[in-house]
Amino acid sequence: MYYLYILKCADKTLYTGITTDLKRRVAEHNSSKLGAKYTSSRRPVKLVYSKKFKNRSSASKEETRIKKLKKDKKLELIKN
Repeated sequence: MYYLYILKCADKTLYTGITTDLKRRVAEHNSSKLGAKYTSSRRPVKLVYSKKFKNRSSASKEETRIKKLKKDKKLELIKN
């Protein structure tokens, strides 16, 4: 099982990624060198959206699609 997730950073920016362990990955973004370089200077981060996928391929495709969206469209997705 793969999860696509969106984090809201302390500076109000959004970060999108995929993982197999959502709880572990959010913790890494908040307190570990294993988190993304982008989020390491924007802590704390908060999970604001997640969606399950059966395989990595479908999660990656959705991640790519979401990363191409403008911020207002991402916020709309999170809200719904």
